[in-house]
Amino acid sequence: MPTLFLPHTEHISHPALRHLRWMLDAPQLLPKTFAPLDSFPHALLPRLQALASDPTQLPDSLTTAIRPRLGLYFEDLYQYLLCDLLGWQLIARNLPVREGGRTLGELDFLLRNPQSGAIEHHEIAIKFYLGYPEHDRCLWYGPNASDRLDLKSQRLLQHQCGLSSLAVTRQTLKNTGLPCPDITRAFMPGYLFYPAGSQLQPPPQVADTHLRGHWHRLATLQAAQTRAWVPLKKPHWLGPWQQTGSPDPDTVAVELKAVAEGHSPRLFAHMALEPDSGLWHEQSRHFVVPSTWPSTP
Repeated sequence: MPTLFLPHTEHISHPALRHLRWMLDAPQLLPKTFAPLDSFPHALLPRLQALASDPTQLPDSLTTAIRPRLGLYFEDLYQYLLCDLLGWQLIARNLPVREGGRTLGELDFLLRNPQSGAIEHHEIAIKFYLGYPEHDRCLWYGPNASDRLDLKSQRLLQHQCGLSSLAVTRQTLKNTGLPCPDITRAFMPGYLFYPAGSQLQPPPQVADTHLRGHWHRLATLQAAQTRAWVPLKKPHWLGPWQQTGSPDPDTVAVELKAVAEGHSPRLFAHMALEPDSGLWHEQSRHFVVPSTWPSTP
C-alpha cells in the first residue's frame, strides 16, 4: 500500500501540507467514493518531501490568511492535490449549467485521468456532522443544522453527480468545446461527532473507519474537561492540528462565551504534549453546542 511510505501528518509542520497529506487517504462519509491514492504516482513522495523542505513552492491560495469559507479552500487543495501532485489535467472547475435562464448547478471539476485518459466529473465536499437522537431515529446535523448528512448525501450522489449526464449539460460542454465525462466520482471526507457519553451507532452507509469526535452541550461542560483544549478555526477543521505553545484556557473561555451569546457551535481539539518534539498534537475533537441546537434560537 502506498500509504505506508508517506509521511504521517504529525511529521508535517506546514498546515496546507498537513491538509493535503490528510486528504490523500482520509476516510469518506459516502460509500464507493473516489480515493486519490488509487492514482498514486511514484513521484508523489519526493514531491511532498520537496514541499516540506520548501513550502514557498505552494500557491498563494493555500498559504494566505484564514478564509471564512472552508469549501473554497478545500476546492483549492483538491485541485492542487490532483493536478500538481498527482498529475491530473484540469479541464474546467465550477462550470455552471443553465437551462432557460435557470442555473441547474455547477460541475465542481472536469478532469482527465492521467492513467486511463478518461474524462472524469468530480463532485467534492468536506463535511462535519453531529449525531442527534430523535425518538426512534438519529439525524446527523451539521453545525449549521440546516445541513443534514442524509439530505447532503442524496443531493451529492443524485443531483450533483447526475448533472453531467443531463442532455443540457452535454450540450453546454459541446458548445464550449469541452469533452463530456466518461465517469462521475464523489469525494466527501469528514468527521462524525457523537453525543458525549452515548452509545450512538453510526449511520449504516458510513464505513466503520470514519473519523470520529464528540459533541457536548455547553451547560454540561466542566472546566477540567477543557483544560487541554484549543479552538479550531477554519480552515484548520481539516485535521489534525498541532502547535508549539501550550493550550490557553482564556482563549477557550472566549470561544465558549461566543457559543452562549451567539448560539453557534464551536469546534475544539484536545491536545497532548509530545516530549520528544516539544509539539502539542491533537488527540480528539469536540464540538460544543448551545442549549438551542439543533433548533435556531
